Amino acid sequence: MGDPLRFRDDTAPEEPAVSLDAFLDQSNANTVRIEAGDDVRRLLPQIDRVRLVEVDFPKFRDGRGFSSARILREAGYTGEIRATGDVLVDLIFFMRRCGFDSFEPDVPMNPVDVVWVLSRYPEVYQHAADSRVPIWAKRHPHEQNS
Repeated sequence: MGDPLRFRDDTAPEEPAVSLDAFLDQSNANTVRIEAGDDVRRLLPQIDRVRLVEVDFPKFRDGRGFSSARILREAGYTGEIRATGDVLVDLIFFMRRCGFDSFEPDVPMNPVDVVWVLSRYPEVYQHAADSRVPIWAKRHPHEQNS
């Protein structure tokens, strides 16, 4: 695979990720791997000790990982969330909106394609886990808190 594509300024954790069950059974781990079917909410009581959450995508059409990232961000997690596995470049934009900030796909991505897909849509239509302001809120700022 190679180096992950990161959208963070801090140093990447070097510790290997452990399964969710192994993470919950020990007190010294700080990197956890969420597999398809894992309930990421089990991690929330110990979220303060987590530096990196790897969310595996066994198949690109398995969208459960999107929900895992969103749950973590809505719970206040500010650490790194990395998408691994069958991650396609055309999903990067949506993954970033859900809270992913690094990527380690099975097949390397062309950096030019990543830049293009992230800049393709200059406006968004709804709030998400990222800080982008929806176009309707820009047009009608008095309605933003409605």
